[in-house]
Amino acid sequence: MTKTTPRRSGTAVPAGSNAAGIVAVLVLLTGCSTDVPGAAKPLQPAAPRTSLPTRTKDLSLRDTDPCRLLTPGQLDELKENGAPREVAQDNRRDGPTCAFDVDATPPTYTYYLETITDADLEDWLSGGHRKTGMIQQPVEVPGYPALVRHAPDAGGVLDCETLVGVADGQTLRAEVAPDDRSTGQERLCEMSTNLAKMALRTLGATP
Repeated sequence: MTKTTPRRSGTAVPAGSNAAGIVAVLVLLTGCSTDVPGAAKPLQPAAPRTSLPTRTKDLSLRDTDPCRLLTPGQLDELKENGAPREVAQDNRRDGPTCAFDVDATPPTYTYYLETITDADLEDWLSGGHRKTGMIQQPVEVPGYPALVRHAPDAGGVLDCETLVGVADGQTLRAEVAPDDRSTGQERLCEMSTNLAKMALRTLGATP
């Protein structure tokens, strides 16, 4: 907005000025809108940024096998009933991915752990990974910035993922994908966050 020099005290408005001119002056001086058609609109504040906590420790994902990010005890806790399997990388995946199947008894679903070493968590907020149609919000993962992210509920089978910024330019993705709708969206997001926390404990214990 063009900076306007305030009038000196006591300066009169010329008698020939019309009401619209006075309104324009007031708008320039106050930045406020009026009910007069065509008057300038107020300046809108920028949208607030998503607030994420500061990372307390870096954990590198480079040369990390995602299939080794869960201990045998953690696999038992998750009720995983098959050997962890490497997932072929495609355009849905940004890094090495491992699948953990839970399908012995209903409800059945698959857990995924993905190690991404070329994208920072910020990229999901304002960069190339950001998708306006996705729902994402901060989630608590002690010591790390993290987001839960999922598609809007459109009546189909939904999954949920938790993204954790483990180091500059590196992101851990923990995902749970159900085979039916017997598990609600909120619970799926809780499960993906729990999976991320498990992997971080293993990763943090690795020399």
